[in-house]
Amino acid sequence: MRLRTVLAAACLSLATLVSGVGPSFAAAQDTSADKIWVRYLAYHDSRSTVRIGAWQALLSGAPDAAIAQFVTSGYDYAVKLAAETKARNADFARRILDTYPAEFAPEVHAAAQYAVNSRDDADRERFAHGGFQAAEQRDRQVRQTRGDQAKALLDADRAFVRDLAANDPGAQVRVSASYATRVGATDDDLVDFFASGWALGARLDLEAYRLQAADHENTWRASLARLVADAQAAEQAAKDAAGDAAAKAREAAAQAWHAVGDQTAPARSAWDQAQQIADQQARNWAAIAQAAAAATGPNWAAVVAPAQDNSTQWSDERTFAADQARYWNALLQQALDGEQRVRSGS
Repeated sequence: MRLRTVLAAACLSLATLVSGVGPSFAAAQDTSADKIWVRYLAYHDSRSTVRIGAWQALLSGAPDAAIAQFVTSGYDYAVKLAAETKARNADFARRILDTYPAEFAPEVHAAAQYAVNSRDDADRERFAHGGFQAAEQRDRQVRQTRGDQAKALLDADRAFVRDLAANDPGAQVRVSASYATRVGATDDDLVDFFASGWALGARLDLEAYRLQAADHENTWRASLARLVADAQAAEQAAKDAAGDAAAKAREAAAQAWHAVGDQTAPARSAWDQAQQIADQQARNWAAIAQAAAAATGPNWAAVVAPAQDNSTQWSDERTFAADQARYWNALLQQALDGEQRVRSGS
């Protein structure tokens, strides 16, 4: 988390510097901003192929060129690789390992650990297609036999989960809570929700948020690099033009910078919305962490650590989204300045 704070501060400083600078700064600015973005993917994307591709770009002997290539084409290739069976199985095993703690789901945790550490892709295939479900059932049987978690359930706990099913900001948490409180659900279903279903739903909600942001942001950045290069070239052509051609060249350059400004619109809107989503989730998980810490019994004990971690991660996402919004707003100002500059002939 400390690294992301550093990255967020760097992004904010960069966005502040962009405003009011001329085209000579644009290339260096784009490279630095893209490096911050690729490093974010290297640490936080849920797809192992994307993380590996991002790290390869960052650690390249020629990082600026490698990062630019990753943004323009490497990311899309890594996403395609992530959809292949071996990568999906590996990412699934890692996700389950991270969300099923040994203390509350020992069978699943052990099976996931084995799948993650195995050198044989077939082990991950078996875990993803039957092994995980079998381990879940073993954990459930242990909880049923012991019985202490079901006995510890209170009416207030049931009401709390029903409220989550209706009002939680995360779609996957709502689905999991709805299943635990559906008509015909048993106390064992509710125990399963506290033991692991809640944490897994929360992880899927965070991943969905990050995946949507990553796919959109990378598309915008790839287009932006081309548009900025076009605008710079058009502005230089306008400076070099003379006579009747000069007015047409200035208009073409102005339109090119205007296109850069237009490109920032969806990104600025999306990151503003992302801030709101992350803020709502951060506040929601802070409240859950507080409730879990104040509650007693074995069911709520399983919620404390995931809730605290989710609150922290969503808070960091809120900060990062705010910095991204500032970055795109600064790019808009750069485009406006460029358009004004070529129109005025300065």
